[in-house]
Amino acid sequence: MEFRLRPWRLEDAPSTARWANDLEVARWLRDVFPNPYTLQDAEVFIQICLEAGENNLYRAIEIDGQAVGSIALARGVDVYQKNAELGYWLGREFHGKGVMTQAVREICRMGFAQWDIGRIYAEPYAGNAGSRRVLEKAGFQLEGVLRRSVYKLGETQDSCMYSLLRGMLGGDDAK
Repeated sequence: MEFRLRPWRLEDAPSTARWANDLEVARWLRDVFPNPYTLQDAEVFIQICLEAGENNLYRAIEIDGQAVGSIALARGVDVYQKNAELGYWLGREFHGKGVMTQAVREICRMGFAQWDIGRIYAEPYAGNAGSRRVLEKAGFQLEGVLRRSVYKLGETQDSCMYSLLRGMLGGDDAK
């Protein structure tokens, strides 16, 4: 399926609210991602993306001219300055079509090219088989399981630590 990663635009708010307003999307994300997800939530999120500094890389996932998901890297600070955290979500209609695996590879290449970092990590919930599969197909390796590390929807869950090191994507991500 064809898609592109691009900077966010204020006019993305209606489509973002449409695709984000789904409990099956929200259940796998941090509580900062609300459910229900309103137009105002989308507008606030997009404004944050537009005002983000140089240590954040926010991109809309666009399919057929509309924002149907989000992907981001946030560079670490202090002793974590050589790391970046990866986060993402995609409208459920587009799951299982290879979009997110390619989007993860693309934003990781961007992050390695833009910043002097050596590691990108993601922390999906252990029960989120789809997200874990995306990371593995994109070249991330499981570093470990963090037992009872998250509390979501009234339930304590395990999460997994995945990482991608510079040079693991092949091509121009090596330094």
